[in-house]
Amino acid sequence: MSATADITRTFEQDRPQRRRRDVLELAVGYALILLGIWTPLPWQRWFALAALAWVLLTTAISFDGWTAMGLRERGFLQSLWVTGAALVLAAGAMLVSWRLHMLHTWRPELFIHRYWAYAVWAVLQQFLLLDFFLLRLLRLLRSKAAAVMVTAGLFALAHLPNPILMPLTIVWGAIACALFLRYRNVYTLGMAHAIFGICIAVTVPAHIDHNMRVGLGYLTYRPHMHFHHHRNQSPQIVSTVACVKAEAPTRRS
Repeated sequence: MSATADITRTFEQDRPQRRRRDVLELAVGYALILLGIWTPLPWQRWFALAALAWVLLTTAISFDGWTAMGLRERGFLQSLWVTGAALVLAAGAMLVSWRLHMLHTWRPELFIHRYWAYAVWAVLQQFLLLDFFLLRLLRLLRSKAAAVMVTAGLFALAHLPNPILMPLTIVWGAIACALFLRYRNVYTLGMAHAIFGICIAVTVPAHIDHNMRVGLGYLTYRPHMHFHHHRNQSPQIVSTVACVKAEAPTRRS
């Protein structure tokens, strides 16, 4: 009984320190993310690298466990339907875009060459969204619902001022957080994220979403400088939750 009381007392004493550390990690991490989004090159790359280093360092220090972070096989098969649903929705969106003559033409080999890196980045975005932001906000806020909504809100704010990505990311951010709390698997959510992102890239004309740019990249986007026609575009900086990734594979032919 005495040992249990000592453990409880130690936990209660450590809780304020853990909360302060969570606040510091979130504040610094998000500040570096925003600096990476809103500063010009070459500063953008330095802030992006700093944000990545901060996330990796604080994740190692505040390690929550592989299972809690959704980095094991647990929940993969049970949540695989999410990836299937994303494929169905993406196929429907591409069909509508094709019927409206807005679908960007592509060949399979070019598609793989241009988008495989984005697919990897989509999984990393889910890691940032769920393992860096959500897990800390779950400890800081009183309810899971509040943590989910704040996480989704931060995710959407990182996509300012893109009028297409902001509403989509707040909806997907909330859904992804809720599904993560149920299944605890980052991989299927990362695959779904990749499917949705690539779907937007090939269905939405660049002059509408500025080729998926966010922050300063969105404001400085000049269509006449980057494409002759929306079916023939140059590589652009696409949106991320952590930084604006330079020369991301969003070129369409």
